[in-house]
Amino acid sequence: MKYMATYDLMESMRNTNEWLGATARAMASYPAFALSMNPIFQMTAAWGDVTERTFARMVAKPDWGIRSIVGPDGTDHLVDVVRVVERPFGDLIQFSVRRREPMARRVMLVAPMSGHYATLLRSTVASLLPDCDVFVTDWHNARDIPVSAGKFDVEDYTLYLVDFMRALGPDTHVIAVCQPVPLTLAATAYLAGEDPEAQPRSLTLIGGPVDPDAAATEVTDFGRRVTMGQLEQWAIQRVGFKYKGAGRLVYPGLLQLAGFMSMNWERHSKAFQDQIMRAARGEASDHDAHNRFYDEYLAVMDMTAEFYLSTVERVFKNREIARNEFTVAGKHVDIGAITRVAVKTVEGANDDISAPGQCVAALKLCTGLPESKKAHHVEPGAGHYGIFAGKSWRLNIRPLVLNFIDEHSGRADTPAPRKPAKPSIRLASGA
Repeated sequence: MKYMATYDLMESMRNTNEWLGATARAMASYPAFALSMNPIFQMTAAWGDVTERTFARMVAKPDWGIRSIVGPDGTDHLVDVVRVVERPFGDLIQFSVRRREPMARRVMLVAPMSGHYATLLRSTVASLLPDCDVFVTDWHNARDIPVSAGKFDVEDYTLYLVDFMRALGPDTHVIAVCQPVPLTLAATAYLAGEDPEAQPRSLTLIGGPVDPDAAATEVTDFGRRVTMGQLEQWAIQRVGFKYKGAGRLVYPGLLQLAGFMSMNWERHSKAFQDQIMRAARGEASDHDAHNRFYDEYLAVMDMTAEFYLSTVERVFKNREIARNEFTVAGKHVDIGAITRVAVKTVEGANDDISAPGQCVAALKLCTGLPESKKAHHVEPGAGHYGIFAGKSWRLNIRPLVLNFIDEHSGRADTPAPRKPAKPSIRLASGA
């Protein structure tokens, strides 16, 4: 599979389907066909519209779309996305609010690198922004990174997080979501051993596989069934000539998307059939529920082969972090060295990706941390997405996280968390 031809074949199939959709929509919308009462033309145009949009979104990075917030004085404050640290494989960005004094809470949100862009956390950022200065790890699509930039594996990822934490300083509160949870824990432990004064004040770990064997899921079962040789043979390809990263070994986003879709094929198939019917009846819109969800879900990014393979081997198969045997640049990262950073874990009772037990294992590894600096929450009825961006996050988990941050901020004047009014975040069109 490690050939440019297979990568380009997938891109050609995607491009062809996008073209077919655009052609069908344009031809079936020809004015003369409006004289016919045959519904086939409306159906064809609707199919083309949905198909074109679907396949076009697969290679487009979504926009953050957060344009402004309403401040305490009731006036609009524009929001700028500013790069604080720029690196080849990912940047640390800040959502800078104009005309607002620095907030007491400074939050670094560690976004997953698991197939989707950091914009998957758009609603999480939007919910935190009225009460915090928010920074986010914005990972780059591996297909756009030249081979000359070198490799990027789990150790490089960890060191990126270390650099980002150092750049923000010790008054930072880190929130990691899903895939980066174990590596964020390792990065904090690395700082505890190498540069204690740069450690963040608190660490909130949400739905991540610190110990994958603590509770079985389809993800962990797959990791046990497949050998590393099989995984490398089936999943890894070289970026084609169309992109700057031509020749780089990656786990392609399109291949990842095929796996995502196959897990719930019947549900996705019905969703698209229903959307075509709505479009044919003139009931679909550019920002309806279907398009808001799938514009984000279909936007996938390539991961470097070394990052994907080392994650499976070292985090899932060998359980190096769960066994406290993780090393970075030849140095053992002792999670027990964390003695000052308050750690909170959050799990969803119905999480089928990182099941309850996998994330709370982090607290057992923090052997040097007093119990007063440990906290755990299991959200009843919540699935994986809900614990960081859904109803459970908005109504229950977010207030708990902000209270935890305030409790361990070291400042007496930290304001109590407030719930922003529903219209307080303005999203740009298309978000």
